Amino acid sequence: MKKRLTEPEFHEAIKGLDVGSQTLEIARGVLIDGKPQKEFAASMGLSTGAISQAVKRVWAAHEESNLPEGYVRVSAILPEHRAFIVKKWAEDARKKRQHKK
Repeated sequence: MKKRLTEPEFHEAIKGLDVGSQTLEIARGVLIDGKPQKEFAASMGLSTGAISQAVKRVWAAHEESNLPEGYVRVSAILPEHRAFIVKKWAEDARKKRQHKK
């Protein structure tokens, strides 16, 4: 699946995001305009890893701002048996969200 955003989704994702104009230019070109990351690497003289990192920062912000109502993202360090339970809950929640689509 190719990662793409609409203009409003992009603006929502970058709201409050502390990144430079070059990162925004790269992310906009890849996520909105659909340009290949390799194209930016060549034209800007940057590594493909740097281009990928720029896109990932904005994409991660989009995913964080695009949670369904009533959901929150959590990160925790847990004992293995508790982590197993939490992973099951996450899978159940994912399935419920997919059935609602």
